[in-house]
Amino acid sequence: MNTVLTENTIEIVGGIESAYASLLSSEALAFITKLYQSFNPRRKELLANRQQRQAEIKAGKLPHFLPETLHIRQSDWKAADTLADIQDRRVEITGPVDKKMVINALNSGAKVFMADFEDSNAPTRQNCFEGQINLQNAIRRTLDFTAENGKRYTLNEKTAVLMVRPRGWHLEDKNVLIDGAPVSGGILDFGLYFFHNAHTLIEKGTAPYFYLPKMESHLEARLWNDIFVMAQDLLQIPQGTIKATVLIETIMAAFEMEEIIYELRQHMAGLNAGRWDYIFSCIKKFIYYPEKRFPDRVQVTMSVPFMRAYAKLLVKTCHKRNVHAMGGMSAFIPSRKDEEINKNAFAKVRADKELEVSTGFDGTWVAHPDLVAVAQEVFDNALGQKKNQKDETLSQQYQIEASELIDFKVEGGKITEAGVRMNINVGILYMASWLNGVGAAAIHNLMEDAATAEISRAQLWQWIHHPQTTLDNGNIIDRALYDTLFADEVQKLQNQNIPHLEKAAQLFNQLVIQENFEEFLTINAYQHL
Repeated sequence: MNTVLTENTIEIVGGIESAYASLLSSEALAFITKLYQSFNPRRKELLANRQQRQAEIKAGKLPHFLPETLHIRQSDWKAADTLADIQDRRVEITGPVDKKMVINALNSGAKVFMADFEDSNAPTRQNCFEGQINLQNAIRRTLDFTAENGKRYTLNEKTAVLMVRPRGWHLEDKNVLIDGAPVSGGILDFGLYFFHNAHTLIEKGTAPYFYLPKMESHLEARLWNDIFVMAQDLLQIPQGTIKATVLIETIMAAFEMEEIIYELRQHMAGLNAGRWDYIFSCIKKFIYYPEKRFPDRVQVTMSVPFMRAYAKLLVKTCHKRNVHAMGGMSAFIPSRKDEEINKNAFAKVRADKELEVSTGFDGTWVAHPDLVAVAQEVFDNALGQKKNQKDETLSQQYQIEASELIDFKVEGGKITEAGVRMNINVGILYMASWLNGVGAAAIHNLMEDAATAEISRAQLWQWIHHPQTTLDNGNIIDRALYDTLFADEVQKLQNQNIPHLEKAAQLFNQLVIQENFEEFLTINAYQHL
């Protein structure tokens, strides 16, 4: 039986359990409803704009810097300052919002913890609602957790600064209906967190901080900004209190970085180089271009030319406008059994962070507490006592042309059978984990989330749908070869007692073999969650 509130406007599917009564109070739901009804039509229009721009690229109109916003890029302006507690962001840790992760991340020694309702969170009703409660309790320092082995986890006296990533504009939540339609996941995640915690955060000397994902234009940033303005007015909070960091994780947003900062300039804290989603976006937007086929995922590193161009442009743009430039994710998960694996991986992580700090980044991301010290040492050596390097001037000499961002050539790049098999294996394992309610999955010593699974299935689709794509051994990657390798990989997994394996394999395979390329695997898979 559905619980109906606010004169039949909002429904909580399945009713409101007592554990969620405070979270889903009538006042909180009225706040969500106001934001949703005010802004959802624009969200829908902007999603339609994405489809239009995708159609234009398919027709041969390449992305470019916008001539109509040239005045913004050429004029002299700066984003507003932030509070002191997010001036030093040299290492940030990210992860989902379950109790153990929240406590460990806040205790990790990182400067910031990004609590994630998006790519590393499988959006089950329980994960989303309990995640909100976990963050409320963390802010009020009442969060604790006792594991099955009896080990108790509590918050340290000093913890990381909390930031929250709501879901992207494309995602909806089927558990909350407004006017009979699923609510925007982003509005729900933002609204519940802001409504319940904004005043408490301000009283504690900090503020509501957010990470904003998956945007493809400055108009999408303008939508977030207008939501922030209304939310602050509704709770009688001064304008500019909210601060947000935008993930530049789509190729389209890379062409509008200055405009995105400009739209959010009163609420702007920085841009982040979301590398894995960015690679996925590059593949996706040019999925119908056979000449832009990507090699094995492991060969697409931050050192290849188009990723260097993206990183340099992001740093230059951020420091020109006085905001933080945040580096990307080190997804390695340390092994408790193999020190040789750790030694090699730590060396790669250190090299990656050294490249970032020398490029001009002010901080970086890690996925595991054991990597905090590795990344911090690199940034400590470069920054010393400085909180950031927004004052560096070298990046202003970077000259990045539009053509460099979409020239996806990888010197020596090749597609291997091992790469095809790895994409199949990782894609299925991640989908199984996601269907099991776990959105951040440790697979082959890497922390995989939706972005890396997206790369896996996008590459497979690209390879088998373009005739004459070949492996490095000369074999053509056709449907027959894919079917053989897929069946072989599924058979290897069948003896491992993996929950939801059959459904995961079926869903992943359908996304790869179908004629049309689906924009996001999570939209399709969400119906089965």
